[in-house]
Amino acid sequence: MSRIGKKPIPIPSGVTVDLSDGVIEVKGPKGIIRQPIPPGIRFELSDANLLAQPVREDRSLAKFHGLARSLAANAVHGVTEGFVKELDIVGIGYRAEVSGSQVVFSLGYSHPIVFPVPDDIKVAVDKQNHITVSGIDRQRVGQIAADIRSLRKPDPYKQKGVRYTGEKLKKKVGKTGA
Repeated sequence: MSRIGKKPIPIPSGVTVDLSDGVIEVKGPKGIIRQPIPPGIRFELSDANLLAQPVREDRSLAKFHGLARSLAANAVHGVTEGFVKELDIVGIGYRAEVSGSQVVFSLGYSHPIVFPVPDDIKVAVDKQNHITVSGIDRQRVGQIAADIRSLRKPDPYKQKGVRYTGEKLKKKVGKTGA
């Protein structure tokens, strides 16, 4: 049995959970998430708690037990509070601006980079160098933030580029003239 999978998921008021075959649907104040459930795991509702249980006692189901519980907990957290990733743009002349449903980046290339933003994700730019990516699906928010970071990864020598807020970089020492 998975230690993570055994933990109950508290369901806050205002959130409804519909269990169907292979899919869990969570509705809350921020939206609706339909999350597929890995095979061999079933969910039960009891006393405003959601419990994940393996269909049979099998050691190979322990990894899916914890995964299914984490996916359901992320769905409940997403429809109540949402998820946020923050990025910083570091470098002279590097900036970003939101225009409609896309973000235009100027990252030191010969041309501006136009990044389309999906409908379920919100991107805000503060002071042209701080980006906030938010949404209800943890996987989508993380993937969009990773895609934005990959436009100009932080340089290990000059520390310029797009990085997560609070990310620590190892600075490499350049060549010496000796």
